[in-house]
Amino acid sequence: MMTMNLEIQIEELRAELNSVCDAAERPQIEIELELARAELAVVLAEQDGSIEAEPPF
Repeated sequence: MMTMNLEIQIEELRAELNSVCDAAERPQIEIELELARAELAVVLAEQDGSIEAEPPF
């Protein structure tokens, strides 16, 4: 479920980025998009066992 929400958020941010007219707003949307993509990558890596979600201590 979390991955679906992140994928939807990424698509919304991409659409927003494509339609943004305010040059000052563009960098903020790009940052939000990169953060959402990074979060999705972590969630997927946790799901497939590539990384552990728990701290090592």
